[in-house]
Amino acid sequence: MPIVQLHVLEGYTKDDKQRLGEALTDAVRLVVPATPELVTIMISDMPAENYFRGRTTRTPAPAKPDPTSLVRAFLTAMQSRDLETAQSFLSESFTMTFPGTDPMKSLSQLIDWAKPRYTHVTKIYDGFDTMQSAGDAAIVYCRGTLSGEWSDGTPFDGIRFIDRFEVVGDALLKQDVWNDIAETRAKA
Repeated sequence: MPIVQLHVLEGYTKDDKQRLGEALTDAVRLVVPATPELVTIMISDMPAENYFRGRTTRTPAPAKPDPTSLVRAFLTAMQSRDLETAQSFLSESFTMTFPGTDPMKSLSQLIDWAKPRYTHVTKIYDGFDTMQSAGDAAIVYCRGTLSGEWSDGTPFDGIRFIDRFEVVGDALLKQDVWNDIAETRAKA
């Protein structure tokens, strides 16, 4: 039964600590063959006046936004065609690449590219997987199936997809998309 004891400076919220506990549990399970119920995480708050580094007390940095929540909110805005809200999640250098495309830099490019292919697409999610990269970006994968309507009005469903997002701070930096839509359309 692995036990992880963590000391953090006071100031992180209950939700921040919940996310931290879940992430630490998952990190332990990458190495130790234990179910989540067998991993114990203990988080202790350290008063700032009891912590010194370089002869100075410190205050905690604010917690990073939850990258999975940011991706979900972006995808929800896209699906409801709230492009203004969707745009608010994107960094200035955001790029997205779909099967067979060069990187696109704007949502209007995506809409123009998709118009001759289908009238709308809905995503049904099987899951989200999030990890921290070696750099600044958090990586979020979402996977599931697509349903919608081809441009001729014929419905489709059950098409596999995976989206990979890079999230830095509170902005999406990159989206890579893989799906079987072209193969499915070719069979129709």
